[in-house]
Amino acid sequence: MSLLLKLACNARWTLFVALATSLVSGFGNAGLVALINQALSASTSQLARLGWQFVVLGVIVLATRTLSQTLFMDLGQRAKADLRMQTIRRLGGASFRHLEQQGAARSLAVLTQDLDAIVMLFVRMPALAMQSAVIIGCLAYLSVLSWQILLVAIVTIGIGAAGFRAANGRALFHLRASRKREDDLVRHFRALFDGAKELKLHRLRRAAFIDDTLSTNVEAVRVQRTRGYVLYAAAASWGSFILFAFIGITLFVVARLYPVNTHVMSGYAMVFLYMIMPIESLLSAIPNISTARVALERIEEVNAELPLENGLDAPVKRGFQSLVLDGVTHRYFREKENDVFTLGPINLSFKPGELVYLIGGNGSGKTTLAKMIVGLYAPESGRILVDGAPVSEADRDSYRQLFSVVFSDFFLFDSLLGMRFDGLDQTAQDLLVHLQLDHKVSIKDGAFSTLELSQGQRKRLALLVAYLEDRPFYLFDEWAADQDPLFKDVFYRKLLPELKAKGKTVVVITHDDRYFHLADRYIKLEYGQLVETGLGADLGARAAGNGEQGADHAPLARVATR
Repeated sequence: MSLLLKLACNARWTLFVALATSLVSGFGNAGLVALINQALSASTSQLARLGWQFVVLGVIVLATRTLSQTLFMDLGQRAKADLRMQTIRRLGGASFRHLEQQGAARSLAVLTQDLDAIVMLFVRMPALAMQSAVIIGCLAYLSVLSWQILLVAIVTIGIGAAGFRAANGRALFHLRASRKREDDLVRHFRALFDGAKELKLHRLRRAAFIDDTLSTNVEAVRVQRTRGYVLYAAAASWGSFILFAFIGITLFVVARLYPVNTHVMSGYAMVFLYMIMPIESLLSAIPNISTARVALERIEEVNAELPLENGLDAPVKRGFQSLVLDGVTHRYFREKENDVFTLGPINLSFKPGELVYLIGGNGSGKTTLAKMIVGLYAPESGRILVDGAPVSEADRDSYRQLFSVVFSDFFLFDSLLGMRFDGLDQTAQDLLVHLQLDHKVSIKDGAFSTLELSQGQRKRLALLVAYLEDRPFYLFDEWAADQDPLFKDVFYRKLLPELKAKGKTVVVITHDDRYFHLADRYIKLEYGQLVETGLGADLGARAAGNGEQGADHAPLARVATR
């Protein structure tokens, strides 16, 4: 609940006014009941005075209730926006490995469903505060009428609260459990879209996914949610039963032991009946409080699992003379194979103005090595040195700014985010012509007109973004795999040499053996180990001489590169 306390502190004056006006409204409602009770036995002369008091108090109740609801609505939306931005900044500042481990489903649920639950808490807060004040005010009025009956009321409320607490605890357990299951549901819902092609092409797979996987989880959430809300309903019913029991005991037992006049008894009866609605309203709001509590726990849990990286604002280095991987290693668990894959130890060096091909079989660790080279993964042992200086945790984000990368699973934003310089649109438009995309896409104010393109065209657009970044080190992960033969030839024979001529370091993960001879040198991985290095010309000649169709092609049985 520390997040909510922090938000409350930041808006403490608004919260104070909102609570104060809610309490005034609630006490005003209780006051109206007292005035009505007095009017029932008042004289004609007293009725005029009581009528004016009733009007004034009614206006105060209306005004304070409206103001409190407005303030709490505003607080709810502010809380949602603040918590959303806190979580977004935590996601943006966490390490790539932590993001991979957590996955998108939980974070998406936090950014949408959990935050909406917190907004609903603020929506119900005016009613909670007002109804609580009504109940307290009514009890105070009862104490004026008869302290003995007030004592019975307090004991009865204590019994009701104990029973409600027991039911509420079980209900909260079921809400927490159902909330965890919903993370799996979000992941499966995404699979409905991401795996739509595969589901359409295989009827039995689609049936198994919908009828078994999805249906089972949906039913589990339904059952646990229903149990939770049924327990809340039972608790609310228990509260109402206790109240009616209190009325019966007061009218038929206590009144006989402690005789009171008819005016007092009628006052008690009216106050009791009036309190039923506030008490039921208060009890019905408890699920919102519990849901918001679970949501806050989830938000704090997600944020706790995403520690912020150091040095996110450190100065950025614009270039380098040497980049060395000194005995670096990385390990990760492969679920399909149920084993741990180890990359390294790897010893490599790179310098400006060279073109390096990274080759190897599927599952050899090429993409994992690429992620370590560009700083997405920190070496678990060994070190990376830039111009002889080791890259520390505090330097890692600055180090990553040396690289422009197009991974095989790249993502395209719909605008050139983070790029603002004179002539941006024209420079980008010229590149569109160069990449033969000008007939499909245009750029205005740094935004793409469309991203509805083929995979090969989208990769060209990703290449355009990388060009505009103008970083000293470029890395392309199977970039040419989705290109037609003509543009594949342009990529290897024209675009890569252009980058090299500008003094860029270029690393290309590739299987295209017919272009091996164009590399200055190559690096070959097998099963996470650096097994071979040499000149690209030598590798190209060897491949041509042997008539190979890809010296690095491994059997399909090997696992996919991570």
